[in-house]
Amino acid sequence: MNKDDQKEYGHRLIALRAELEELETMSAEACKPVALDQSMVGRLSRIDAMQGVQMAQEASRRRQQQLARIVGALARIDSGDYGYCSLCDEDISVGRLGIDPTYSLCIGCAEKSV
Repeated sequence: MNKDDQKEYGHRLIALRAELEELETMSAEACKPVALDQSMVGRLSRIDAMQGVQMAQEASRRRQQQLARIVGALARIDSGDYGYCSLCDEDISVGRLGIDPTYSLCIGCAEKSV
């Protein structure tokens, strides 16, 4: 992978990171605990709200994992290792990186590691 391609993926990763950070900021309110005051909210509504909080927390956890993978991919771009499999040093296909630019394994190594 040449430097121009790496630069293009870098721009995509930075845009994705900004989007995820914005989503994380917007969803902070949804992750707050639900008040257990039954005089204000019925039991089923409270259960529904608690389920909503759990779903928001899981979405936040997944965003945090994606952000960590983006940081790793940006570090690989800076070191010149981006686009190469971290196990076998073969090129990662452009199609695979098009699906998720944070991939660090070629398809062969990814299948072996499962």
